[in-house]
Amino acid sequence: MKTALKHLAAETRKMSTASKAAVAVFAVIIIALIATAWYAYSDLNKLSTKIDDLSANLISLQNKLSSTTLMLQGDITNSRSSLSTLSATLNQEQESVGSIASQLGNYQTQMSTVSSTVSTLQKLQSIDPQLLEKYSKVYFLNENYMPASLAEIPDTYKYDNSKLLQVIPQVLPRLEAMLAAASSSGVTIYVDSAYRSFDSQSNLKSQYDVVFGAGTANTFSAEQGYSEHQLGTAVDLITPGLQGQLDDRFASTAAYSWLAANAYRYGFTLSYPANNPYYVYEPWHWRFVGVALATYLHNNNEYFYDLDQRTIDTYLANLFD
Repeated sequence: MKTALKHLAAETRKMSTASKAAVAVFAVIIIALIATAWYAYSDLNKLSTKIDDLSANLISLQNKLSSTTLMLQGDITNSRSSLSTLSATLNQEQESVGSIASQLGNYQTQMSTVSSTVSTLQKLQSIDPQLLEKYSKVYFLNENYMPASLAEIPDTYKYDNSKLLQVIPQVLPRLEAMLAAASSSGVTIYVDSAYRSFDSQSNLKSQYDVVFGAGTANTFSAEQGYSEHQLGTAVDLITPGLQGQLDDRFASTAAYSWLAANAYRYGFTLSYPANNPYYVYEPWHWRFVGVALATYLHNNNEYFYDLDQRTIDTYLANLFD
């Protein structure tokens, strides 16, 4: 390069000033180009070195990635195996839980049955078992029996306000509801007789024996100890227009028709229908036996004394429900 420069300098001395200037410019350009090429070559070497380094790093990264991939694949395989084991364990646990749930369901059913049985027994302990016994010439209710308590029927529902009329407290609100419902329907019904003690029934029967004779009296009046009235759950009902007499005419009244269609809703049933084997037809005599039993009798066109006592007793626990 130095030789070329010396040669160029000798030639330059031979040229004119303008030529020398042109040559100088040309020389500067050549030198610039050479310098640029030199620097480009240097940068290219550097870039090549960087590319080599990057390639080495890329290979290293690829190797690491490959190694990591293998490790991850191993971990995934192990995880899948563990997941399969966990799934099998979970299925077993679910089966166990299902079995326990089934046992728990059976236990709850049993407990519900036991609870229902206990509830029934508690009800039976609080209810007088005599209240659903068949007393008309069937069972005897002795002279010492009387309800645990009695409630007076309000004057509003009495035919004769001078009488003391009573029923047991559990029956009174149902009796009042029935008579009030009849009144709302335009039917007037009063209570003419309700609870009668053993002695009261004895006195009444004696009076009937004197007036009608014992044979006739036995057809419509119970002996003391055989009357449903002693239970405090039976009432004799009457309506205006009968001159205060309890007889067959009651069966032709709107009051009887209403009772025949609706009394069961309040737990009352007719004790002595036509052609019953105990007494003459008494359309005025209604006994409280509970809504469930009264509804059964009404729906099946049966009467209280048609049923076996054991069948009747199944309704005792729900007598006041």
